[in-house]
Amino acid sequence: MIIDERLSVFLDSLDRDNAPYLNEIEQAALKDRVPVIRRQTQSLLKFLLALVKPAQILEIGTAVGFSALFMSEYGPEGCSITTIEKYEKRIPEARENFRRAGKEDRITLLEGDACDVMKGLEGFYDLIFMDAAKGQYIRFLPEALRLLADGGILVSDNVLQDGEVIESRFAVTRRNRTIHSRMREYLYELKHTPLLETVILPVGDGVALSVKRERGLNGSGQGSQYENDI
Repeated sequence: MIIDERLSVFLDSLDRDNAPYLNEIEQAALKDRVPVIRRQTQSLLKFLLALVKPAQILEIGTAVGFSALFMSEYGPEGCSITTIEKYEKRIPEARENFRRAGKEDRITLLEGDACDVMKGLEGFYDLIFMDAAKGQYIRFLPEALRLLADGGILVSDNVLQDGEVIESRFAVTRRNRTIHSRMREYLYELKHTPLLETVILPVGDGVALSVKRERGLNGSGQGSQYENDI
């Protein structure tokens, strides 16, 4: 919990409820200990979907399909969602959830490692939602930037790791140190890549919102490494 629990509960109580089928999927996922986007993050996504009105959405990390269905439910009519998942156990469940919700025509699930899958994608996405293995965000960033439309929004979830990201690496358990260092590197890149304008919000477990500029240059007139790569 990165904000006061009482405040979090109060803010959640103000939100409108979701569609019943989303509540069912959310409850089943939580019962099976499958992470889904937290309620405050859901509120933020609803706001962004209404503001940006994305026609094309790319999601990195499908799990059981809750967030893809959520964005399809609250996104603009006719928006198309492409979602990527490599964990074989989750893929059939996500496909079944898409089928039961009648969203198969709007949501395309691609199987495999996101880095490999994204390299085969063409065109641009108005919104990219990154919610996969946290230690891999830094690997996904170059392709995400290539695929993000000018003026598009990159939404990175769970970037504060329950507040652990601010701790020294020596204060983090040994098994979490790699994820800890990679997330700090990722956040630094988001804030220092001239191609992006980024704000990091203490919402849910931390959400980074990054807008892609039309042209990102540093003071010397040279683009960032990511910009040069794409």
